[in-house]
Amino acid sequence: MTARAYILIETQVGRSRDVVSALKALSGVPSADVITGSYDIIALVEAPDMVAMATVVTSHIQVIPGVSRTITCVAV
Repeated sequence: MTARAYILIETQVGRSRDVVSALKALSGVPSADVITGSYDIIALVEAPDMVAMATVVTSHIQVIPGVSRTITCVAV
C-alpha cells in the first residue's frame, strides 16, 4: 500500500514560489501549492512505504533552499 502524507512547509520570506517549483520537480510529489495561514506551502507526497516517505522529506524536501520548517501529516 502506498504511503501518503501532506507536508506543511514554512519558507524564508520571498522563497515560496521557488520552493514550489523545486517540489514539483521531485518524483513522488504529485502536487504542491502556495497557501495562506501559518504555513506557506502544502505538498502531497506519495511513497511506497514510510521509510521511503521519510527519505523524501528529509533528503529531498528539507534540503531545498528556502525551506525553514516542515510538518508531516500522514494520511491514514
